[in-house]
Amino acid sequence: QVQLVESGGGLVQAGDSLRLSCTASGRTSSTYAMAWFRQAPGKEREFVAAITWNSGRTDYADSVKGRFRISRDNAQKTGSLQMNSLKAEDTAVYYCAARTLVTLTLRDRYDYWGQGTQVTVSS
Repeated sequence: QVQLVESGGGLVQAGDSLRLSCTASGRTSSTYAMAWFRQAPGKEREFVAAITWNSGRTDYADSVKGRFRISRDNAQKTGSLQMNSLKAEDTAVYYCAARTLVTLTLRDRYDYWGQGTQVTVSS
């Protein structure tokens, strides 16, 4: 099992920046990639960004490309999501996720999830 704990959410104004962190523990050596998803009220959970632990290969949703940056510290098994130029539509609960499956796509099939952290962007 892998446990994930997010931190760093909060209330900011449009145009501000925020950094989310995710700490993994447990059988982290079995995981291949970590990702961030988000879920806004009344909407389905959606993919935001992902990164592989070893190679650092990344993928981003079009809606955040150029504004968000995902990173990881493989030795510490921590991940971060730097969010810049935040918009009201970025308001959501953000979830950290990890998976063991090795595939080309990084946008789905995650095994482990954190509890989520709220990000609210006021316009």
